[in-house]
Parts: sequence; structure tokens; C-alpha cells
Amino acid sequence: MENITIKDDFIKLGQALKLAGLVSSGIEAKIVVQDGEVKVNGETDTRRGRKLYTGDIFEYNGSKVTVSKA
Repeated sequence: MENITIKDDFIKLGQALKLAGLVSSGIEAKIVVQDGEVKVNGETDTRRGRKLYTGDIFEYNGSKVTVSKA
């Protein structure tokens, strides 16, 4: 499982996908999230602006990523 580290209290799902290197742009993030290809904590989420906090896990294209705080 991969890990991303954030400085703030939360990160938005679209930004997290980019930070983890799972998508190359915000546009790509928007498309994959709206198409229901991303799961947050095991459930499909279609909100690109979904806030992720420390301990949350998101999945896309076979990769699982955990959010942790710096």
C-alpha cells in the first residue's frame, strides 16, 4: 500500500489522486472520480472535492493509498 503525507488537516480527493501520481492532471482526476472509478474507505465516491483526512484510504486502478499527516 502506498502512502501520501499532507500538511493540512485534509486534502481533496482530486488533489490526493494527483499527489499519489495516480492521475496526471486535475481534468483526469475529475473524469475518473465522476465515472465512479475511485473508492474511499471501501466505498465508491463520485465527489472530486471529497475531503480526505489522516487514516483515510483511497483506491484507484488497483492502487491503494493511505493519507497521513506530516
